[in-house]
Amino acid sequence: MSTDLSGNANRFILFSVFFTARAYYPVLAILFIDLGLTLDQFVMLNFVWAITIFLFEVPSGALADTIGRRKLLIAASALMLVEMLCLLFASWSSGAMLLALCVLNRICSGLSEACASGADEALAYDSLPEQNRTLAWDQLLAKVMRWRSVGFVIAMVLGGVLYDAHMLNFLLPQDNAIAAETAHRLPIILVLIQAVICLLVTWRMREPQHAIVGAQLENAWRHIFNTTRWVLTNPKTLVVILIGVAVDSIVRNFATINSSYYRLIDLPVWTYGFLGALFGVMGFIIPGIAKYLNETFSLFANLLFIVICTLIGLIALVPAWSIYGLIPAIFVFSMMFFLGFTVSRVLHEEAESSRRATVLSVKGLIFNLGYGLFSLIFSVLLANFPESPEGSALRNALLWQVPFFALVTIMLLTWARFKLQQKLN
Repeated sequence: MSTDLSGNANRFILFSVFFTARAYYPVLAILFIDLGLTLDQFVMLNFVWAITIFLFEVPSGALADTIGRRKLLIAASALMLVEMLCLLFASWSSGAMLLALCVLNRICSGLSEACASGADEALAYDSLPEQNRTLAWDQLLAKVMRWRSVGFVIAMVLGGVLYDAHMLNFLLPQDNAIAAETAHRLPIILVLIQAVICLLVTWRMREPQHAIVGAQLENAWRHIFNTTRWVLTNPKTLVVILIGVAVDSIVRNFATINSSYYRLIDLPVWTYGFLGALFGVMGFIIPGIAKYLNETFSLFANLLFIVICTLIGLIALVPAWSIYGLIPAIFVFSMMFFLGFTVSRVLHEEAESSRRATVLSVKGLIFNLGYGLFSLIFSVLLANFPESPEGSALRNALLWQVPFFALVTIMLLTWARFKLQQKLN
């Protein structure tokens, strides 16, 4: 009797929304800073997060291809639950205990991301009917990105409002006023509830039978090696991953510290959530545009478009104009949707089913290693620039990242043009 996989697509959408659209995102940097950490300590914690993923990303992908994607997604949800409990307890701690809980939070977060990375998309892709699977995946991918954007709109608005005690007390009856320390825990509690939902959703997922006919568990490391070699020798996958990591590392680092940037350009805290919601609305629109561009133009043309737009946005961030600095920030964030759609489309087209989760994990490993290394560089810049007047360190770090990004991407695009033409010939 065959397993009914028809519900996996909707479960994939639910998991993707609740796993990624987290209510603390609009205040992530200032949440850790308000707990008692400095900005450079927070950026260094993201390096710990990235190294954790670097160590476990590909092994978890190989496990997903061998013992099953569903088990890895259940593990990801359970780790998300532990991750949020660490952050909740950290809000009552200080000193060494605070730092230890924050480090544990980042490690659990990295492990959770490593378990989910690739396994969710691979399970969903292999659950689709084999006939016209590529077209069905494009439609599902666009749909999940739109629903994820809806989730972001709701989560961002709630997160920003819940974190701001002044806004909460303005909305609540006078007798129910709450302290700032209590308000700062509310987004954490909300994401804790999301983790429980993810655990319930993944438990109900069904494993596609053919998804676990690849390498046996004892051959998992050979499977990792062979898949990694394939990724690095296939021109299209190599090009999209290397240019992708150059864009992703710098944009994701800025997305991580965006609340500090918002403070720098004098935006009130309660607006952070609405800005995240606006970002989510753009994400609802952009997948359709990305789908059209990928179907109409070449891979190189799409990557060139993403790089040029990202560079323009990074340059416009440097002046940090009061309030108006928000425009380039949203422009830079929008590139993550274009990049995500393009990379996912190429990898799913090129990869075989038996190695799909491992291919996606190799991509995740390289992306997160790039993000971690750039976070390390950025934290060193922040620590070495003077902070007087307030915000000077962040302004200088934003300036120095522009020529770095321009130089790296020019070299990569020149190489990619040659590599892709070589494949066609």
